[in-house]
Amino acid sequence: MSVLLVVQLVLVGLLAGEEFIVRWGVQPALSSLPDDAHVRTRIALVKRLKVVVPILMIPAVLASVAVLVLVTDQSGLEWRIAGVTAVAVFLGASFLGTVPINMGVNDWDATAPPPDWRRVVTKWERIDVLRSTAAGVAFVLFVIGVVQLLA
Repeated sequence: MSVLLVVQLVLVGLLAGEEFIVRWGVQPALSSLPDDAHVRTRIALVKRLKVVVPILMIPAVLASVAVLVLVTDQSGLEWRIAGVTAVAVFLGASFLGTVPINMGVNDWDATAPPPDWRRVVTKWERIDVLRSTAAGVAFVLFVIGVVQLLA
């Protein structure tokens, strides 16, 4: 197995894991906090994750496209195409959905959040279900594609 395939699977797996934990671990925990703590924590998370997530997301996306383009063996090609499609859904949900919301949250005043902050959080959560699911599906599809290559 090539180094590119290993690196790509590790990156997409880490991305899927990070997305899973943020959506299904961190977000429910935030919802259980009192409003003021929830808002302060959400602002702090956005400030940190806007740095951490792109550091993982960009190489994962680039490696996924590279695997699709550079792996010439046709075994598992349909799975790799589906994996890149899931990555594209992840990117679309990110850049058209959660990123604009996070940019707004980044500017919130923790002592005086906007009156509609709960509506914003609910919208973010709905979009993030798609985003985190797409990342997980991409990982599974690429794993199946690699298994087909090895078979």
